[in-house]
Amino acid sequence: MDLLRELLGNKMIATPALAWVAAQFSKTIIDSLRRHHVNPRLLVGSGGMPSAHSAFACGLSTAVWFAQGAGSAAFAISAAFAAVVMYDAAGVRQAVDRQSEILTHILTHVPRTHDDFDRFLEGLVGHTRLQVLAGALLGIAIGALLH
Repeated sequence: MDLLRELLGNKMIATPALAWVAAQFSKTIIDSLRRHHVNPRLLVGSGGMPSAHSAFACGLSTAVWFAQGAGSAAFAISAAFAAVVMYDAAGVRQAVDRQSEILTHILTHVPRTHDDFDRFLEGLVGHTRLQVLAGALLGIAIGALLH
């Protein structure tokens, strides 16, 4: 119990975790309003608005900034980490989304002779730039609110 209390009291852990949870709940609510039904898989899934990856990474960077300052090595490392995460979420993962669409199309329209292809790929893996930006702003806001 002391370990859990200690972990939750550590703002370097609590801030990005709360930013991730807030992003996942926001994503689920936004999708539910658009589709008029709740998809509970979005609470833990990737893709969608806002980016939980960006919220987590920017929440961590903001917590480090408040704790150690913008000139610290820890902030530089966390900011570089956030930049890589956001680049990946918006760039590389968009390519994976497109490949997923193409492969699903092929599997839908080409006769299958092997049982290994019975499962389709998830449609949403990556993020648009707007989703990444929204996640980053959410993470920064939560980081600022907690400090």
